[in-house]
Amino acid sequence: MTVDLLALFCLVTAASAVEETVMDTRTATAELGWTAYPGSGWEEVSGYDENLNTIRTYQVCNVFEPSQNNWLLTTFIDRRGAQRIYVEMRFTVRDCSSIPNVPGSCKETFNLYYYETDSVIATKGTAFWMEAPYLKVDTIAADESFSQVDFGGRLMKVNTEVRSFGPLSQNGFYLAFQDYGACMSLLSVRVFYKKCPSVVQNFAIFPETMTGAESTSLVIARGVCIPNSEEVDVPIKLYCNGDGEWMVPIGRCTCKAGFEPDNGNVCRACPPGTFKASQGEGLCLQCPPNSRSTSEAATICVCRNGYYRADGDLPDMPCTSVPSGPRNVISIVNETSVILEWHPPRETGGRDDVLYNIVCKKCRADRQTHCSHCDDNVEFVPRQVGLTETRVFISNLMAHTLYTFEIQAVNGVSNKSPYPAQHVSIDITTNQAAPSIIPIMHQVSSTMKSFTLSWPQPEQPNGIILDYELRFYEKDLSEVNSTVMKSQTNTARVDGLKPGTVYVVQVRARTVAGFGKYSSKMCFQTLTDEDYKSELREQLPLIAGSAAAGVVFIVSLVAISIVCSRKRAYSKEAVYSDKLQHYSTGRELSLRPDLTNCHSPIGCPTHFSGSPGMKIYIDPFTYEDPNEAVHEFAKEIDVSTVKIEEVIGAGEFGEVYKGRLKLPGKREIYVAIKTLKAGYSEKQRRDFLSEASIMGQFDHPNIIRLEGVVTKSRPVMIVTEFMENGALDSFLRQNDGQFTVIQLVGMMRGIAAGMKYLSEMNYVHRDLAARNILVNSNLVCKVSDFGLSRYLQDDTSDPTYTSSLGGKIPVRWTSPEAIAYRKFTSASDVWSYGIVMWEVMSFGERPYWDMSNQDVINAIEQDYRLPPPMDCPATLHQLMLDCWQKDRNARPRFNDIVNTLDKLIRNPTSLKAVAAMPPVPSQPLLDRSIPDFNAFSSVEEWLGAIKMTQYRDNFLNSGFTSLQLVAQMTSEDLLRIGVTLAGHQKKILNNVQSMQLQMSQSPTALA
Repeated sequence: MTVDLLALFCLVTAASAVEETVMDTRTATAELGWTAYPGSGWEEVSGYDENLNTIRTYQVCNVFEPSQNNWLLTTFIDRRGAQRIYVEMRFTVRDCSSIPNVPGSCKETFNLYYYETDSVIATKGTAFWMEAPYLKVDTIAADESFSQVDFGGRLMKVNTEVRSFGPLSQNGFYLAFQDYGACMSLLSVRVFYKKCPSVVQNFAIFPETMTGAESTSLVIARGVCIPNSEEVDVPIKLYCNGDGEWMVPIGRCTCKAGFEPDNGNVCRACPPGTFKASQGEGLCLQCPPNSRSTSEAATICVCRNGYYRADGDLPDMPCTSVPSGPRNVISIVNETSVILEWHPPRETGGRDDVLYNIVCKKCRADRQTHCSHCDDNVEFVPRQVGLTETRVFISNLMAHTLYTFEIQAVNGVSNKSPYPAQHVSIDITTNQAAPSIIPIMHQVSSTMKSFTLSWPQPEQPNGIILDYELRFYEKDLSEVNSTVMKSQTNTARVDGLKPGTVYVVQVRARTVAGFGKYSSKMCFQTLTDEDYKSELREQLPLIAGSAAAGVVFIVSLVAISIVCSRKRAYSKEAVYSDKLQHYSTGRELSLRPDLTNCHSPIGCPTHFSGSPGMKIYIDPFTYEDPNEAVHEFAKEIDVSTVKIEEVIGAGEFGEVYKGRLKLPGKREIYVAIKTLKAGYSEKQRRDFLSEASIMGQFDHPNIIRLEGVVTKSRPVMIVTEFMENGALDSFLRQNDGQFTVIQLVGMMRGIAAGMKYLSEMNYVHRDLAARNILVNSNLVCKVSDFGLSRYLQDDTSDPTYTSSLGGKIPVRWTSPEAIAYRKFTSASDVWSYGIVMWEVMSFGERPYWDMSNQDVINAIEQDYRLPPPMDCPATLHQLMLDCWQKDRNARPRFNDIVNTLDKLIRNPTSLKAVAAMPPVPSQPLLDRSIPDFNAFSSVEEWLGAIKMTQYRDNFLNSGFTSLQLVAQMTSEDLLRIGVTLAGHQKKILNNVQSMQLQMSQSPTALA
């Protein structure tokens, strides 16, 4: 802050200067003892002042003698730290003109000198009388003089003069008075210095401050805030001028929060019932409504019980409360969406910022108290939290599902309340939405009297697709002449048609909710006789040449979409973005060499079983250059079209990412990206890309889809479709008990359909398990993991058993003949599929629990099979047991499994009978990880060993007081005594089963 010193000098305050006297002859009662030279000069005498007070004075009057030089020297005067000294002299002077016969040397003035020194140096015996050592202050002249002495009562004319000098730096000084021809009396001398007094300005205390060395000097004094005040502007200072007066202050203090100014220089505490929230000049305020202060100096008034302030509320605002709950909820259910409307709460808590939150819970139909939060894909419009309107639209709910919606009313202080937000709940059961429309159909092949069509699954199946219905008629005829046919798959062959005729075709899907809408009308044409002969002539040389060369080849037909006209031409709307899902045309032929002696660790077919119309898997390791297989079966992707977003896992060869793929002319999609880490060998690169060579040969809705590979830049990548819900085993564990039996059967049906496709291509998976099944957002399950990593490492999270023939085998999922003889076939995949079924129905339980691999092998050899999971339908467990037939030829084929599951889906009542838990397994099942029950003497000890002590009172109060009784418990018993959590039920039943085994092995056990 800049200060105009001249302006400050003029703006003095009202505070008077303080004069500190260091010498005053008026108070002397004895001789002053000053030194006079010469002796005939100054003379000390007693006299009277104008008030007739006795005083000691010095006088001199040698006016008749010329060349007078009379000196008078004071004693040593201590300056007491002052830099400038003031001298007040009271004196009388005789008018020279009033003295008769006075010579011309008569004077009416005298001189004032000072001499600065650190110690006493002049005494009566040692004095020096010359002007040189002294510094002259001034020549003092009388304002008034007298002409004669009047002792008749007339007062003398007394002069008073004040002079100052400085700066002083030594300890003290002497004053000297020089007379050079005057007739005068020095009545009194007062020596003093000036100070600015202690003062309170702007709530700051400034101490007494001596003036500066010059009369124009300004001395800075620093201020200190008075009690209960704080600085506002710094520095806080005052200027003390040469006259001992304060100038205008700079900077200021103000009263602290909780204190108010009083009389300008005191900060007084706010009394109870009032407050002051901030520092400043303001006064204390009364507490706002619903608040109080019980002590002095309150900075805020505390809210009363049940009232609160929001974080953004000012201290002078009233305290408010939470709102009451919303009222009069109305719901409108439309299949799998719902509209909720409600009235605002009666009480807003005194606030106008009421908002609404929606809590969505999905409940089991048979157990309304068992609810969990809704899936992330449920959509709320305009939003789920912070609604300003009393209406919300909720969509993407599951069909035939009980939901509970809590509508919470909240305001700015709801988060301050220790109690949950007031809400109103409503239970809603959704309907089943029919499948969405099928966007397009594609003509796979055509003959003179038939054509084969394929179409994608509806984007929103809204359940399990039971079948499809086709409606077709000749384009030249009316729609009333339509013919309807059914198809169990998304491929159909339409027979009995006329040659060279255009047909209008529509298709729709059916779920348990009924049929969806028909697709838009599309036109397809059968071949004429001439077309058929022409195509046959074109194919004969290819077939003959390929057979002669003995080369594996595939003759694929160009699918023809025909617009609704007589011309055979392609339509833009007929471009089918998804590849064909089935190969069912009789005009497609594939040959496959005998690879019985194939030693590839991936899916070697044992013999050629191809048939006309079926594409056969080709092992990439049969290529002389495996890189050739990559280029043949996998599409090269430009790395610029791939955008990596986040790491979602790690594989044998490198990291796995989630990202986006934007191919030219196509919409951007989410993808999974496997990368090959730096520093790889050529063998590692070949092994890494072999998975793409395998995956690229598959095209089925239940097989993970390969988008392409990046091999021409670094890092090398395999890009596949992204599956939002990840691996099936972890997905089931995260959603334990959340799916109906029909939904679980639908998942198993998808896996079986994918394996049926692989088996028909003569591909053996060898590691079919729930961990290798991926799930997308529509709960579609897809078979994955066609790589080598599972055979190259010993993953402790997936214990394996090394067979006598070498190689790592996932024992819990592998058939006996594959473990013993490494005989991998589609039949061994069927065994693994049975284990996957068990994993699905147990919501991701580990097969054979914590048994060791050797114990699993021993148990299987003794004909032990996994018991049915809790609530598992008997028909499904029987299908599992069929898959676990020791004789591989007795196991069902995947085609049989798909047909069986389709029948169960079409007849849900067949799934109601729950499989019973066998009282004692047919053969001992060893499990060294489960406690030895012979070591326990009570139910309480046993519960402690399996970490289920929270159910001690449930068991004992229900009569299960001994281990013999516990060994007879069933799942119904657990429900009856209050064990309702599915995970706890499984754990207890597994231990009960092991208890039964020990009892069967040792009749005296637990006795």
